[in-house]
Amino acid sequence: MNIVILDGYAANPGDLSWDELKTLGECTIYERTPREKIMERAEHAEIILTNKTPIDAEAMDVLLNLKYIGVLATGYNIVDVQAAKERGIVVTNIPAYSTDSVAQMVFAHLLNICQQVQHHSEEVRKGRWSQSPDFCFWDTPLIELAGKRIGLVGLGHTGMRTARLAIAFGMEVCAYTSKTSLQLPPEIKKMELDELFAQCDVVSLHCPLTPETRGMVDARRLALMKPTAILINTGRGPLVNEQDLADALNAGRIYAAGLDVLGEEPPSPNNALLSAKNCYITPHIAWASEAARERLMRIALDNVKAFIEGKPMNVVNK
Repeated sequence: MNIVILDGYAANPGDLSWDELKTLGECTIYERTPREKIMERAEHAEIILTNKTPIDAEAMDVLLNLKYIGVLATGYNIVDVQAAKERGIVVTNIPAYSTDSVAQMVFAHLLNICQQVQHHSEEVRKGRWSQSPDFCFWDTPLIELAGKRIGLVGLGHTGMRTARLAIAFGMEVCAYTSKTSLQLPPEIKKMELDELFAQCDVVSLHCPLTPETRGMVDARRLALMKPTAILINTGRGPLVNEQDLADALNAGRIYAAGLDVLGEEPPSPNNALLSAKNCYITPHIAWASEAARERLMRIALDNVKAFIEGKPMNVVNK
């Protein structure tokens, strides 16, 4: 098998190994591939692994040897799956590899906003504690999570793991989900979407990006939220109308936002959220713990092996 990895750097910047994959065939690994190089680099590929390098119908028409596309992520919108199905090309993804890491990032953002650990640590380094007339000081609100209500938009693997963490913190958990109330554990209350935005102290997004969810967090929904509310997005950037969120933060209509994803990545320097008040942004790293990437690499390898053996798994274009 001729295997080409188009953009392997994000999943494996050098701390993991592709060696086992290399035993399955002739394997060429590129750290990154610009669009204009896709055809040239994958010309003879029977198997392509890609993370964010797009494979569209036009590429498939040129890559005549292509039989399999393995997406090195859970989301697979970078591949035209319908075009692949029509051409008999199998497309797989990597489900649920980063559940624990993403749920952990939800609370990393939430705890940072509530406790301002980085800010106060920096102030100590500046000498403010040494100069304090009291045994302690703080200059931001310090927020206790116990008793607060968190609303989860989506209750798949990551949403449910986040719910369990929230319960451990003593939070009341609500969810907007396709699951029925009878399918939910008693600690989780089902809510309609607008009700959730209006009543919860924290709203955390865990739903897929679809035509229906794109831009779902807009000026109207943000206006429903409490002025003390916090928005967390570790899901997909385009779930949020970024200008509307920046406006709401700057006007104090909501208290803060913690974001690990944006609509354009890397963001334009003039993205309104980069300078918005109380907006804390991390560079799409919730998925990227070493443990999560090890799982990703293992599942990617198992996907390729299963395909070669004629028993493909995690197929997204059946």
